[in-house]
Amino acid sequence: MAAPANLNRKRLGVTGVVQGVGFRPFVYRLAQRHNLTGWVRNTSRGVEIEVEGPPAALDTFIGQLSHEAPALARVDSVSAFEALPLGEGSFQILGSDSAADTEALIPGDVGTCAECAQEVLDPRERRYHYPFTNCTNCGPRLTLIQKVPYDRANTTMAAFAMCEECRREYQNPADRRFHAEPIACPRCGPQVWLEDKAGRSDSNALAAAGRLLHEGQIVAVKGLGGFHLACDARREDAVQTLRQRKGRGDKPLAVMVRDLAEAERVAEIGDLERSLLLSPERPIVLAKTRAAGGIAANVAPNNNYLGLLLPYTPLHLLLFEQAPGALIMTSGNLSEEPLVFTNEEARVKLSPLADALLLHDRDIQIPCDDSLVRPLNTGEVIPLRRARGYVPRTIPLPLDSPPVLGVGAEQKNTFCLAWDGAALVSHHLGDLDTVETYDYFRYAIDHFQALTRKDPVLVAHDLHPLYLSSQYAKERPEVRRLGVQHHHAHIAACLAENGHTDRCIGIALDGTGYGPDGTVWGGEILIADLTGYVRAGHFAQVRLPGGEAAVRHPGRMAAAYLYAIFGEDFTEVAARLDLTFTPFEQRVLRRQLATGWQAPLTSSAGRLFDAVAAALNVCRRRTYEGQPALELEMVAAAEEDGFYPAPVRENRDHLILDTLPIFKSALEDLWSGTPLPLIAARFHQSLARLLAKACATLRERTGLNLVALSGGVFQNARLLTGLKQLLHELDFEVLTHNRVPPNDGGISLGQAAIAAARLKEEGW
Repeated sequence: MAAPANLNRKRLGVTGVVQGVGFRPFVYRLAQRHNLTGWVRNTSRGVEIEVEGPPAALDTFIGQLSHEAPALARVDSVSAFEALPLGEGSFQILGSDSAADTEALIPGDVGTCAECAQEVLDPRERRYHYPFTNCTNCGPRLTLIQKVPYDRANTTMAAFAMCEECRREYQNPADRRFHAEPIACPRCGPQVWLEDKAGRSDSNALAAAGRLLHEGQIVAVKGLGGFHLACDARREDAVQTLRQRKGRGDKPLAVMVRDLAEAERVAEIGDLERSLLLSPERPIVLAKTRAAGGIAANVAPNNNYLGLLLPYTPLHLLLFEQAPGALIMTSGNLSEEPLVFTNEEARVKLSPLADALLLHDRDIQIPCDDSLVRPLNTGEVIPLRRARGYVPRTIPLPLDSPPVLGVGAEQKNTFCLAWDGAALVSHHLGDLDTVETYDYFRYAIDHFQALTRKDPVLVAHDLHPLYLSSQYAKERPEVRRLGVQHHHAHIAACLAENGHTDRCIGIALDGTGYGPDGTVWGGEILIADLTGYVRAGHFAQVRLPGGEAAVRHPGRMAAAYLYAIFGEDFTEVAARLDLTFTPFEQRVLRRQLATGWQAPLTSSAGRLFDAVAAALNVCRRRTYEGQPALELEMVAAAEEDGFYPAPVRENRDHLILDTLPIFKSALEDLWSGTPLPLIAARFHQSLARLLAKACATLRERTGLNLVALSGGVFQNARLLTGLKQLLHELDFEVLTHNRVPPNDGGISLGQAAIAAARLKEEGW
């Protein structure tokens, strides 16, 4: 039958985050609203639509696809082509179509929505007390996906056949569970049970786990992306037992609280903290601790902040009906090992750490740790760990390229696949210093390449030859490789995530980076863009006595700065600071500092923080990365704005930011009886002023007014906000990180951006 003459038909291709977010039922309802016919389906490239109706209604429909899309969706593009009208009588949702390549963006995991939470707690609902309740607006996605398109058959939920009631919801476009791929109920879905010394308990498993937690015991809880180790956050004995079993040292532990009211009891929760805690991503949020909140002191020793998160699955909600109101929820692993995510592995690796295992039979395809963010009083947010909730959301790149891969750094590793102006930065994988983590790193790259169906033509890696990520790049002889200097990658990441390709003054401050001149970099000022860099300045260099030994023992770095200032008398000055070394240690240090034997030169900002923290006796025992710097920031007085003068010196073709006078002035303040909080604050302010002065000098020489700040030291809110304020007062445009971490978790994005820029230069 011929179609009416007044009807047009369009074939539409929609790309972006349009699968697993309720986009097809949205399209269905939108078509019904405008009395349009046709169909919609998922494809490996996104969502495909054929729609037919009057021209004006079609134009309105196409415009509303972007402007009225579901909250969790992100429409990147809508392409439209003319099609032959068919005269159909209805609009349908068709089965998925798989193409040879893919542009479909994988959806991320989403915290439990308010409707599902209410349903789980309502005795009248059939999903009452069901720990795996979800809908189109919430629940697992990335952690379940085996391949695209995102359909149930391509997830770990394929093992569970839907009951009749779930299938009716799944097939009803008017239901909020329409094509919610992990849909389940107590009759047909995954189940939870507890395993402890008494054996397996299937009934009342959550109640039994709650009792153990009240008793001060440790329970390994299988969550959305892996296991947590949980205990009562108000019981110092339980927390200490957990630390000892896990080998955690003094590193702060995350705390999950029952609800927002409980969060406000234990920490200062402002509007920004509240919005982050309640966001669909449900990250860990750093918030100022309340002294009267009752959280055990050993949860976050020598730290003014707690890492808080709210329940983000129904299992967590139901556990809190039985458990204490604040629980440690730390990664389920032995320190420095990968996150445990299978039941079998938990029985082997977590049984020695936990008194019981709370397990379920919904398999996790991609383990994914909790994300961690630090809100600032300026309204900005520093991402410290980008994982669950935020991944695999792509980041726009300011230039197109064929597929490239950045394999990241050794610590806080992520990798980044980029193509056609989009960058997919992986979840936080951890430090590549164990066989297990390296094996998972390789698996994760293969899995993401399979999901995106992108084979890189260029692999970018760190210049450090001993990094396992660099070794991985060399193991791919079929692909061209590109070595990228560590601090250039930091600055490139900051430029790229802010949509810039132009030259800037880049300040990269961190602990360690491989320097092409054979020294250890870490306090760097670069003139850089995405295609290259020049080292325009750096912190004054001192010896790194013993290499890694100086990283592990902050007192060694204090000795290095004392030697640089006082020469052979450094041991006498150290004794005056109650910083003691054995006679053997003194002999070794003297030789290393005098000759450079096993003591390369370093300009590291991180090691400067270590040295000051050790000299002031703020932190002389490092049990986790960044501890001396963090504790020095924590002790700094909030209102102090004094500083120690320090020069920017000329050295042939670059500047030397002389930090030695700052170190010496801090000691003089200490000996004169100045309170530690004032000294710590003046130290931070001094670095900010020294860096701002160097930027002003470089602007006079280069005309550049754009400054990019990157590197792990810029996790320090005191230094970051102080330096930004000074630069703004000097009328600089300042770029910082808000999509990827300033630490090495952002390195892979910078590598990928540099690789894309290199290919563009070559005419790809």
